[in-house]
Amino acid sequence: MGRAYQNRKVSMAKTAAAKTKVYSKYGREIYVAAKNGGPDPSANLALRGLLDRAKKDQVPSHVIDKAIDKAQGGSGEDFLPALYEGIGPGGCMVLISALTDNGNRTFGEIRGVFSKCKAKLGTQGSVSHQFDHSAMFVFAGDDEEAALEALLEADADVKDIECDDGMITVLVPPADYFKAKTAILEINPETDFEVQEITYLPLMPHPLAGDDAEQFERFVGLLNELEDVQEIYHNGEFEDV
Repeated sequence: MGRAYQNRKVSMAKTAAAKTKVYSKYGREIYVAAKNGGPDPSANLALRGLLDRAKKDQVPSHVIDKAIDKAQGGSGEDFLPALYEGIGPGGCMVLISALTDNGNRTFGEIRGVFSKCKAKLGTQGSVSHQFDHSAMFVFAGDDEEAALEALLEADADVKDIECDDGMITVLVPPADYFKAKTAILEINPETDFEVQEITYLPLMPHPLAGDDAEQFERFVGLLNELEDVQEIYHNGEFEDV
């Protein structure tokens, strides 16, 4: 179906934040989830999913506890989600998700990176229509039919399901994230998700090579240095030299 897990692993769908930023990124997301929906993961499904991902990425418990304690304190920043889009170096389409307590500051910082790298920051909707906004699950398995049946019985709107090299990839609308996850776990409660997230997948890849590839890597690196940036999605596909 054209969305094998292997494709995600090469930079088509998403560029992960630098390792040095992982703890800060999760800390901010956990704080927002706990503040908005409460600190109890059993009652806050968004927080529960986020904690599962954080543990998978080996985020220390003290980082998680600090973020939840801060949310329980009732004070602190009010972060709002923001999505920026544009054309990056080499003609790649780029989406940048952020959590910000100062939209003007964040916009100015991101615009500065675009200008520095001779890229073009677009308006809302200028690029996002070229991405598929989905909840994505990847887990070990080879029985695609059983997974599909469980998902349909759970009334999940399956957009795509694919089995490739012993890994099953499932795409559903973001609103069906927990419905789909519960259905998968009912088949096998010990399922270890390689990926469980809401993401943006590009509809068409864009090849990058030579100077364009180098400039794009610099562009992504500068964005990742910005504190408010959470994730970077793009349709760039680096060509083998």
